[in-house]
Order: sequence, then structure tokens, then C-alpha cells
Amino acid sequence: MNSRIDWRAVRAALGDVPVLDRPAVVRQRSRDFYWYSPLLRRALDGCCAELVAQPRSEAELAQCLSVAYTYRVPIVLRGGGTGNYGQAVPLEGGMIIETLGLDQVAEIGPGMVRVAAGCKIGALNAALRATGAELPIFPSTQDMATIGGFIAGGSAGIGSLRHGMLRDPGNIIALTALSVETTPRRHTFRGAATELLHHAWGINGAIVELTLRTAPLGDWMQTITSFETYGAAFAAGATLGARTDLRCKLVTTLDARIVPYFNRLREYMGADRAVMLGMIERADVPAYRQLMDVLGGRVEFVMDDAQREAEHLPHVFEFSYNHTTAQVLKVDKSATYLQVLVAAPLDAGRIVALQRLLGDDVLMHHEFSRLDGQLVAFDIPIVHYRSDERLAEIMACYEAEGFPVSNPHTYIIEDGGMKRANYRHLALKRELDPRGLLNSGKSREWARVRHLDPAAIRALEG
Repeated sequence: MNSRIDWRAVRAALGDVPVLDRPAVVRQRSRDFYWYSPLLRRALDGCCAELVAQPRSEAELAQCLSVAYTYRVPIVLRGGGTGNYGQAVPLEGGMIIETLGLDQVAEIGPGMVRVAAGCKIGALNAALRATGAELPIFPSTQDMATIGGFIAGGSAGIGSLRHGMLRDPGNIIALTALSVETTPRRHTFRGAATELLHHAWGINGAIVELTLRTAPLGDWMQTITSFETYGAAFAAGATLGARTDLRCKLVTTLDARIVPYFNRLREYMGADRAVMLGMIERADVPAYRQLMDVLGGRVEFVMDDAQREAEHLPHVFEFSYNHTTAQVLKVDKSATYLQVLVAAPLDAGRIVALQRLLGDDVLMHHEFSRLDGQLVAFDIPIVHYRSDERLAEIMACYEAEGFPVSNPHTYIIEDGGMKRANYRHLALKRELDPRGLLNSGKSREWARVRHLDPAAIRALEG
């Protein structure tokens, strides 16, 4: 227990805010999906909060933040706990503030939705569907993940092939966050200013409300197509992704060696064949079938949601993005993963050569997306973990071949995808979290700049 904190006084100050304090429950809430990484398991398994607060309103959340400020309690905001890098793990003990009680969909209007941060994404999408709309981009973990956690920690997802990255202009309209002070203040950021909070891992403000773009509801058919080789599957994915006349929300390609791990869809995937998963607009399925035939694909599965549910089958997107790794880990606890960028222009020949170079330790998995307007692929390979040294060799091999790696095996924000400090994020932290209590320990650079005023920190951005 964090002995410097008067926990009896903290509990009294929280008043009527519900609190969880049973050790087993608090320990469970102190975890996210960092266990995808053997390195993070070693580093974070012992990290645990002292208690979990469960505010039921923004006012109660503000009360929690005020108490944390007064008693200098380290705090982590937790939604569904589906982050992969320990974003929701309390490194320095303290208090977890669970946001699930803030789940109201406040407003749905033309092309937009305003929603509280703790709303689960699956529930939000269901509310939007009733009005003929949907989220342009959502994670494969939508049934568990909250919208606040996705925007604070995520960058892309299902729909990024059509709509780009979350940070692309217009996707995030506004974010509202509370400061950590005696009397927390409400700050709203609009347009480009939302980047101050987006993908900052919750280190610099407590997001309480989001206004996001919506898209017209698509009539998506879920598809599985198989290919003789992974090179053929990747080439087909690149061709399909480039076809703006064929409306696709998801294009995923998977190494044939991954397919045996997918028990619930394996019979639809073809033996010893690489596969492509897709979400294709119903009206475009005939053109999709013709294209797959030309590209050497064998369409194994085409179903809408009603057909899929009648067959008691999961969504195909539950085998895409980070869910691919989750499915493999159900069977093989030694598996882990990487996150790698395949930049434009996409070349299947380079992927085939890389596959040969990496050998049996790496099973290819690509998600096609748009980054800065260009068609790219995110490689999220399954890696058979042998040792830290071998994992480092694999990452070095990717880098040497011209494929940048975003290291998912670190809980330090500067060592992950950004590979540097974001001083605009840290300047906002100095303003909204002057005592450095939010997600403490996740930024190495914060310790060096926390004594500076916000303007001086911003100036370091260059």
C-alpha cells in the first residue's frame, strides 16, 4: 500500500462515490491487455492500485479528481481496460477511476454524435444504427472498449481503410476534459486542438465527453476469401484497397499458418490457404466476387449480420486488428505480436521476401488502411516468442528492410509509436495536471520538464 497517503481520509472525502477495495477485484482492475507482451507481463504484473472509484456522473468524477489532487493520489482513468501497452495500469499504486458510469449518448445529429467517455463502443454503434448512422472507425474490441479509451489510446481501426486515421481532420470534432485541481475545470478542445488529448494515453487530462463524426450506416456483408499464397492475398488486399468504387470497411490478410487458431471460423477459411477478411457493401459484392476471381481468390464466405447470427458465428472483425493476436493467445500462450508500418506504394514482392527472411517465427497479418491519404498496410504479425534477444532481432530486421516498427512491448509513451516526446501533450499536462498525477510514470520526459511552465515546454517541440 502507498503508505504516504492517508487512505482513510481519501475514502471519507470520496463520500458517496462507489468504491471497490477487495484486493482480488482491485488487482483485476489494475490490468489491461498488456499480457499480449511477455516483456510487459514481467514489468507490470506486480502493479496494483489501492482502490477503484466508480463515479456515476461527471460531477462525481470531478470529485474524485479533486480528492486525488488534495491528497496527491496517483490516478489512472480506466474504461474497458482493452489497451495493449499498460495504458490503464497504475505504475505507482493509487486510485483507478473507472469511467463506465459515464455512458450517456447526449446527442445524435446530422453527421455527428456527442457522447460521454465511458460509453461502450458497441452500445454507441447500436444507438447510431437506430438513426441510420455508424461510427466511421471503431476497434475490434468494441463490445468491451469505451469511446473515451479508444480516442485517448487508439489511432486506427475498422473503417480506417475508408476514413483514415482517427487524427484525420473531421473524425474527432471536439473533446472535453477535466483538470486535476482542487476544483477541476472543464476544458473543450475543437478541431486540430483535439490532437492535444488524442492518443496521449490519458496522461494530460480526464476526457469526459467527445463529439465525433458519424457516417451513413452501411449495409456491410462479411466475407472470407482464400488464396494459395500469402503474397497473392496481400496483392489482392492492396488491389481491393485501392478500388474506391468498391466500398470496403475492412480488408485484413492472414498467413495460412494463423488459420488453425481460429476455431469458430476455421471451416470457412480453406485448408493451408492464406485468407482475406472483408466487410463489403452489399451492392458491391458481385463486383467483389469478380475481382477476387481475377486475382486468384476463392470466396469462401459471404454473410450479412442476420445470416451470421442465425449460424451463431462471430463477426469477421473479431479476427482482425488486435483480436487476431487474442485469438491465437487462446491456444498458444507463447505468442506475441508487433506493430509495423508498410508504407506506400504497397509491393507484395517485398512482403514475400520479408516473409522468407523472418522464417517460421513470424506469421504475417496485415490491415489495409489510409494514412495521410495514401493506401498503407499495418503489419500486426503473430510472433512466436523465443527470447527478448530474438524479439529484438526480428524488430531490427523489419527496420533494416525499411518497415518502421512501433514497439508494443513498452509502457513508456516516448518509446512506443511516437519514438519521441510530444511536448504539446506535456505542456497541456503541466496546465491540467500540475502535480503530475494522471497516469504517472508513463512519460519519461515528464520528469525532466515538469518544473517548466507550459510555454517553455511547448517551445521544446521545435
